[in-house]
Amino acid sequence: MIDVYIQRGLRTPIGLAGKQFARVRPELLGAQLINALVKADKLAIDEVICGNAVGTGGNIGRLMTLYSDLGETVPAITVDMQCASAGAALTMGYAKIKAGLATRLLAGGIESSSLQPQCIYAAADSRSGAYEVAQFSPDTSSQLAMIAGAERVAQAYQMTPSQLNQWTLTSHQRAHIARQKHWLADIILAMPGMSDQGIRPRLSEKVLSKVPPILDKAGLISAANTCLTHDAAAFLVLSSQRSAYQILDLVEVAGNPKTSPQMVVEASQVLLARNGLAMTDMDAIEWNEAFAVIDLLFEHYFVEALDRYNIFGGALAYGHPFGASAAIIILHLMQALALKQGRYGLAAIPAAGGQAFALLLEYHKDYSHAI
Repeated sequence: MIDVYIQRGLRTPIGLAGKQFARVRPELLGAQLINALVKADKLAIDEVICGNAVGTGGNIGRLMTLYSDLGETVPAITVDMQCASAGAALTMGYAKIKAGLATRLLAGGIESSSLQPQCIYAAADSRSGAYEVAQFSPDTSSQLAMIAGAERVAQAYQMTPSQLNQWTLTSHQRAHIARQKHWLADIILAMPGMSDQGIRPRLSEKVLSKVPPILDKAGLISAANTCLTHDAAAFLVLSSQRSAYQILDLVEVAGNPKTSPQMVVEASQVLLARNGLAMTDMDAIEWNEAFAVIDLLFEHYFVEALDRYNIFGGALAYGHPFGASAAIIILHLMQALALKQGRYGLAAIPAAGGQAFALLLEYHKDYSHAI
């Protein structure tokens, strides 16, 4: 069986919705990133697999590829698994290389919350009016379905606002340190005047505690412990050519759409069990913390591995550009393994609709950690 490696990868800076990338179409942002990613080594690419959740549709991955320097003859497809879209892209790319259908391809995602199209249900649809959030569960089309799911999990585990807000502070503090120490510089495309806009090192518990709950007065989920919306692109070069980062396994799982954050736990447990490993065997771990609920879930189930979890901070600080987020946390995982000179790493991300993706990575120290 063919082994699959991540040869290298890049992401753009992550912009707040309506800010630095407000007028940049995601397919153009992705094309710029792709050009930078393949230019250095003049890589030949067999296919592009692009995750996207809130774009214009119409195979935006192909449009992005046509805007890039790859040329007309490189096929491209777009996949939508919402928050885990780039993970689904990676799964497809991994399977194609494993099966011998490709030797090198790009997998990742693009997103622009700034330019998310305005959607209106058709006149014949039983649902009516404009909407920003798609329907993820048969019994609700609420625009706050994801918030409600996080609220259910927070209540079920008896989390407190203080605990949730503390993880927000931790995420921003770690992200600030990572930026000061340039720990992620190798995987961020240099774009003059652009930066990861969400990082706020001066946040305090006092400020966060004043933010009201979103659903009701007794609620736990607030804007203080929920990530904002963002714009970014991130891609990985998957290859059968041996390199430092080997994909050992990956999984996609599904469960209750009303408690989507919970699925990140199941995805991680399934992946570890299938490979005869424990979370304590991981030297670096990245979970996409769209809500601080996810951090507290990790603390609840895997407290013994807390010292290697999201060491650069997470989505509460950097942001959550849906279609690109899985690729972003995998890039951060690669950097964490190289920094710590560890062996095993795990990345996982829950997705709207009660799904999740997880990946197991092995870092081979005998290869350069430069990506």
